[in-house]
Amino acid sequence: MSRLRVAFMGTPDFAATALDAVAKVHDVVCVYSQPPRPAGRGYKLVPSAVQAKAEALGIPVRCPASLKSPEEQAAFAELGLDAAVVAAYGLILPQPILDAPKLGCVNIHASLLPRWRGAAPIQRAIMAGDAETGVTIMQMDAGLDTGAMLAVGRVTIGPETTAADLHDALAALGAALVVDTLAAMAAGSALATPQPEDGVTYAQKIDKAEARIDWNRDAALVSAHIRGLSPFPGAWCDLGGERVKVLNAVAEGGSGAPGAALDDKLLIACGSGAVRLTRLQRAGGKPVDAAGFLNGRAVPAGTKFA
Repeated sequence: MSRLRVAFMGTPDFAATALDAVAKVHDVVCVYSQPPRPAGRGYKLVPSAVQAKAEALGIPVRCPASLKSPEEQAAFAELGLDAAVVAAYGLILPQPILDAPKLGCVNIHASLLPRWRGAAPIQRAIMAGDAETGVTIMQMDAGLDTGAMLAVGRVTIGPETTAADLHDALAALGAALVVDTLAAMAAGSALATPQPEDGVTYAQKIDKAEARIDWNRDAALVSAHIRGLSPFPGAWCDLGGERVKVLNAVAEGGSGAPGAALDDKLLIACGSGAVRLTRLQRAGGKPVDAAGFLNGRAVPAGTKFA
């Protein structure tokens, strides 16, 4: 397989997995990532997961605030790239950036396009109750996740799948798919298929205001909402004046007033059906399973979750 001269553009853990895979088989000559952000009690600047991975691999890193300036675009063009790989980068790529690599820019998107274009495809797929999702490798254009598809891989969403679980599965799948796609591009055998015009949905960025659990909804959607927001920002409810995060829940049978405990094992009634809470986190505490939570606080039948 021909080794390509590649730039990698990404920021979070999801992208770092792909960078590691691409760097094993191609010459990643430069990495672009979001600038380090303040974190922790001391607000110390912390590099992104992609920057940390690049530095560990000895790859130069650039962290421009924007790619709109002629200077930044010229610096990118001077890299003499065969291709650029983009994954959850966080900056818009102007047309001169898209046009600079000989084979173009490819994006690793964590959904089955055209469903869930946009910022939060992993969370939105679970929250909507989708039975499956996946990764699409697409040839980038000027639109929002509108480019032609080069490869697609699928993953089942199970009844207990959380956003964290799905993130890790899709990160591994995306890394493998983009390596295969680059090989096809190098060989001249990559096929680009336009996205279907039907089935377009948008995955809006997660707002913390969405996180409160609405027990009046159907149990399957309550479970999906909880799992889609796990671990961050974490769906939450009020239990006796204390905010409790719920990190996993499974839909079950049962009926009662929405938000009422139906037994002493965290089976909570919903608008229709009920959910079994299986992983929770008290304020200031660590995530624990249901048994660990109940060891610290009994929740008898009839207890009200709001």
